[in-house]
Amino acid sequence: MATPTFVGVTGLPRAGSTLLCQLLAQHPEIQCEGHSSPLCNTLLGIRRMISDDQFFLSQLDASFETSYAHLASAMRGFLHGWYHDSGEHRVVIDKNRAWLHAVELLLHIEPEAKLIVCLRELGQIYGSIEAQHQRTILVDFIDHLADYDRFGRADALFAKDRVIGAPLIALQAVLDLPDTVKQRLYFVRFEDLIAQPVKCMSHLYAWLGLSPFEIDPDRLTARKQESDSHYRMKYPHRQSTRIVTPAPHAVPARIQKQIETVWAWFYRLYYGERMS
Repeated sequence: MATPTFVGVTGLPRAGSTLLCQLLAQHPEIQCEGHSSPLCNTLLGIRRMISDDQFFLSQLDASFETSYAHLASAMRGFLHGWYHDSGEHRVVIDKNRAWLHAVELLLHIEPEAKLIVCLRELGQIYGSIEAQHQRTILVDFIDHLADYDRFGRADALFAKDRVIGAPLIALQAVLDLPDTVKQRLYFVRFEDLIAQPVKCMSHLYAWLGLSPFEIDPDRLTARKQESDSHYRMKYPHRQSTRIVTPAPHAVPARIQKQIETVWAWFYRLYYGERMS
């Protein structure tokens, strides 16, 4: 039985990864659980752990090639074993925003792997998070942002180690990747996915090397919802049986201007123009 193509779903928060996984799962040749997966975090943890293991390090002195091959084989086996039940599916989907940061590690383990990167206009990402916070204002964020004012909260969310800023830094780092790595990446803008879902998904299915398949945006299968309490209800993962265009979020002009100024490269690279 052929090993299915491993595909990670990654990118920005509130950029449609839940919807994208729901649409990917419609294709009969794709296995997609849809929930955020611990697989990427586990592989990164293995690397950190083995790099501090004294027995492994001592083996590197005497037999680097053999010991390194053992590690590569073990990590590859762990990745394949995670989806041991993929059956006849030609593609397995694994969702985790950290995959973009770890893409070169992934391709070293699984050279044929691919990543789908979810994008969205940054002001609307912030607006989506802020709107949900206002609906759940009596509960704090996991990183305790509730006491900030709106501008301060936006500034914190875009910090390099926070929920929007960290994947943005990984996106900017794509520019430094070799072309052979860039060719394994496929970018999906939330706005395009909502406006032209059939066209977007048909093109994506083809890029994945799958048989032609046309989704019905008004008749979608909704699967078990991902846990939201883990994120303090600030980043909901709702599914629907049909695609509905969301109402735009009202973003204060001062915050929108700050976002567009600081992250101007993002707009140039992925949108080609201001969207406000």
